[in-house]
Amino acid sequence: MQFHDRGYVSGDPRVQPAAEPARPVELPEEVDALIVGAGPAGMAAFAQLSQFPQVSTRLIERRPGRLEIGQADGLQARSIESFQAFGFAQRLIEEAYRIYSMAFWRPGPQDPAHIVRTGLVPDDPSGISEFPHLILNQARVLDYFAEFAANSPGRAAPDYGVEFLGLEVTDAADYPVCVDVLHRTGPRRGERRRIRAKYVLGCDGARSQVRAAIGRRLVGQDALHAWGVMDVLAETDFPDFRTKCAIQSHDGGNILLIPREGGYLTRFYVDLGEVPENGDHDVRSTSLETIVARAGRILHPYSLDVRDVPWWSVYEVGHRLTDRFDDVYESGREPRVFIAGDACHTHSAKAGQGMNVSIQDGWNIAWKLGHVLDRRARESLLATYSAERQVVAQDLITFDREWSALMATPAQHLPGPTYLEDFYVRTFEFPAGFMTRYEPSMLIAQPVYQALAPGFPIGKRFRSAWVHRVSDTTPVHLGHHARADGRWRIYVFAGSHGEVGSPEPLRHGASFDLKVIYQQPFGEVDLTRVPAMFRPRGGPFGLTDWEKVHATGPEHDIFAEREISRDGAVVVVRPDQYVAHVLPLTAHDELRRFFAGIFL
Repeated sequence: MQFHDRGYVSGDPRVQPAAEPARPVELPEEVDALIVGAGPAGMAAFAQLSQFPQVSTRLIERRPGRLEIGQADGLQARSIESFQAFGFAQRLIEEAYRIYSMAFWRPGPQDPAHIVRTGLVPDDPSGISEFPHLILNQARVLDYFAEFAANSPGRAAPDYGVEFLGLEVTDAADYPVCVDVLHRTGPRRGERRRIRAKYVLGCDGARSQVRAAIGRRLVGQDALHAWGVMDVLAETDFPDFRTKCAIQSHDGGNILLIPREGGYLTRFYVDLGEVPENGDHDVRSTSLETIVARAGRILHPYSLDVRDVPWWSVYEVGHRLTDRFDDVYESGREPRVFIAGDACHTHSAKAGQGMNVSIQDGWNIAWKLGHVLDRRARESLLATYSAERQVVAQDLITFDREWSALMATPAQHLPGPTYLEDFYVRTFEFPAGFMTRYEPSMLIAQPVYQALAPGFPIGKRFRSAWVHRVSDTTPVHLGHHARADGRWRIYVFAGSHGEVGSPEPLRHGASFDLKVIYQQPFGEVDLTRVPAMFRPRGGPFGLTDWEKVHATGPEHDIFAEREISRDGAVVVVRPDQYVAHVLPLTAHDELRRFFAGIFL
């Protein structure tokens, strides 16, 4: 973390200097970006846009205040990587429950009425990320995003107690989207208003009114299976009560058991069986007592004494998706309204994907809106949001349909005794969030030079690795220095003789963060001979930034670990951590052309 560049900071360095002019306290009549809904997608987008203080962004939420208890709780490693960019990964890790292993229980071969453990597998069998798989109440995740926004230069805060009523996209040049809202709390309670916006992002859940306003529909498979979910404080003699478990009983159904943060709370997903096609959602009236009793039968011969239930619900597994994530129906027009999260894709909760994919939706569209609204990038950038994220959502639904079906299948009907755990290990990379690979577009180059850095696949997330900061010899994760500040990262991996090429035109600090990594051990790199573009001066005192020059060390050789050519390479990474391009050190013109297609 870098600070003091503008003078001594005696307080919390996470609080950035406030921008001028100050953000209006009251919801204004005109805004650049209006976000509807303070769920994971909305809060991630809001946090990212808070780093663009010159962009007027507001978030309206029908609730009177912060979410107190959330439904989602699973945080995959890809999300923790993202939280690192927003500056709260480590604090969240300390608070959360870590999933290190998963246990599998089945009916005993001698006595099927008794469940026995048949497997204990590592949660991350391939070591694909330095970050763990965590469990934490969604409400706390939203709190962290809210804190980041409040500490941003714009001092952003959600407008709670404001309900979205409808919108209309007009031909107006400046603020074409007219949004009708209702104040539900505060001194303006009961007042209806019209807000004019340049863009609107609907993050208002599965019953999204924004989605309805632009004529999109969730289409897909009706719910065919029901589950009761409950967070409990309980006493039990079940030995894996504090380990994530998939439990399949002989005749009592199945349980997905997930320990929660704090050491005592545990979540149960309890199988309630098939749902009749014309059941009129009768299963939703299932009582808590019924769910608890069913969980007890599945755990037999172990006991379950539930002492308290802070939250519970019944849901039916359904898989639905919209055909696009914006309001464009005909070619030739750029989108003005977008939808994200549950507003455009719904699925079961058991793969732990809802909150995670929604966060990536919000981050994806937000940095693009920021670049367009501060007149940095072309408006055509916004069309890539639906093109990229709709494919991800479709892949998620395909995976979740298979995982949900397996979880609901009686143990005796599976192909083999270890089929479920084998599937879990075999498909781990997808639920962890690392199978996303964006196709070539104005933001993702063709993989012409991919052979220069196979360990950084173009279109996939930038996978961090250890390097040594030359200035102080400290080992650091290269990707952890990147912040959710809307800037592109340009990583120059020097050639065997220290050659670095010349990405000089990309030095503009508002858009690019330029770093160099040498193949030599850190003690052999002479900082005085490093090109000045990697030792930039900035701030009111013109101080040198010493943290952009890196090298290898006795235990860490990123060139070998990420298969980077010893001739060197340039790796271009988007503001949301996805690799956009790999180039030779000498490909100056190609680098310029790539960014010329994005920036104005």
